[in-house]
Amino acid sequence: MNKLKIIIATIVFALVNHACTSDFEDINTNPNTTNVGDIQATGMFEPLLYNGAKFWQNYTWYWNNELIQFTAFTGGTTRQEHRYFISDANWQNVWNAYARYGNNVTHMYDLSVEQGDKSLEAIALTLKVLYMSNLTDMFGDVPYSEAFTARKVDGTTKPVFDTQQEVYEQMFEDLKAANAIYAENPVFIKPSLDGMYNGAMEQWQKFNNSLYLRLLMRVSGRAEMDVATKISEVLNNSTTYPIFESNADNATVVFSGIDPYRSQFSDYNEGSFTSSGRKLTEQLIKMTVMTDINGNETFVDPRLPIIGKKNPNVSVNPDNVWKGTISGVSEQDQSDADRGSAWLNTAVLARAEAPGTFMDYAEVQFILAEAALKGWIPGGEAAAKTYYETAVTASVEKWAERGQFSEVPVVVSNEDINNLLASELASWDLATNKYELIGNQKYLALFWVGMEAYHEYRRTGYPELTIGNGTVFNDYVLPTRFAYPTTTLATNAVNSEAAITHMGGNTMKTPIWWSKQAIEGN
Repeated sequence: MNKLKIIIATIVFALVNHACTSDFEDINTNPNTTNVGDIQATGMFEPLLYNGAKFWQNYTWYWNNELIQFTAFTGGTTRQEHRYFISDANWQNVWNAYARYGNNVTHMYDLSVEQGDKSLEAIALTLKVLYMSNLTDMFGDVPYSEAFTARKVDGTTKPVFDTQQEVYEQMFEDLKAANAIYAENPVFIKPSLDGMYNGAMEQWQKFNNSLYLRLLMRVSGRAEMDVATKISEVLNNSTTYPIFESNADNATVVFSGIDPYRSQFSDYNEGSFTSSGRKLTEQLIKMTVMTDINGNETFVDPRLPIIGKKNPNVSVNPDNVWKGTISGVSEQDQSDADRGSAWLNTAVLARAEAPGTFMDYAEVQFILAEAALKGWIPGGEAAAKTYYETAVTASVEKWAERGQFSEVPVVVSNEDINNLLASELASWDLATNKYELIGNQKYLALFWVGMEAYHEYRRTGYPELTIGNGTVFNDYVLPTRFAYPTTTLATNAVNSEAAITHMGGNTMKTPIWWSKQAIEGN
């Protein structure tokens, strides 16, 4: 990329990054600077993709890991997300972030239709569902059918909040529409702009349909969604609905490490990224490390030394062991709980070239494992085991490629993978509850993939988490959703209040429609 192109890309990135607005209605009425004038749809694609991947990285580090007990910030009381101290300002920022991307990608869609760019028309639909599915999964009922229409003649600045079921039904239709366009194999005009698939429509189509499987499984507890039929339709029509077939298909944005194509944490040092605050948790360590009756480590999941790092301070970790802090621990117990705790592996995760993943092959295989075990697709338990072991293998292999970047390079062999699959941590044959096994290993495989582990936990209840004695800010209840921010309540009062009435409340203890809590009524 020449110097002029880098400068242009930097400007576009800055425009998107600084386009934060105060509420959904502001986003609806004041599209950010990249949307003004005669911009081409292709001019919006690159920042949406790269900044979206950076946004994904940031949210997995800042929100997902703390809520779902991959990490806990124990560097003081400035950050207490793992204790569920989450404010209205936080809700506002999360609402704005997802809505901002939804708005921009919707505008890219409109431009692509006007300009006859079928490739970006399809991609826009896929990305719209990617971003908006997270908005609804974080908040519940949200605007979708009338969202981002203020720029249109018949649009509105006060969009109705569709029920979550309605949102999902519309997202499924958008993904089907995108799939039909991809099948036409439209030409992506500037492949060099696409840091994920280099403009290959067949791979975008696989991502689109794999995302469809993710969202189908998300609502599978709701009988009215007829998920078993829909998943069977995808599996029985592989030509019509191609999905991920290997890690080569992963929806992963690759950063060159050269400005502005640097990962989210490229300017972080170990202190700001992990050691001065975010530590690996006891929950994560107990799911990845086996010990004998004397507490000696007998087996370690080969992914752990790639995503994490033992505390190197011999004064607090004299035995050089894997130790985790306690998520949600009270402030007075924090120091003792934190002593000697492991860190995130900065050398691997915070490289300037560290990729950002929206979805991977392992997740698809876990989905199929669960579907087979439930009898929705052929093969029964034997097929479920095959899908499951393929999923675990794919996850380990994905991380194994990044082991080379650790301070002490980590090499993972086929024997290491086989040993994991034979261990009490991951063995199919030793597990008494296959659904729990799938849920636990899917949880580990979703490490560093946006908010997905948090979403999945609320759907399945796996893994079994221990809620710490310091989680007083939400009455010792892991947040079931984020609440609508006060600005949204004030500026779109009628529609937001209708949504609150429909959902039964606007707190972090209000269950969302597809969740295990809502379905089981507890």
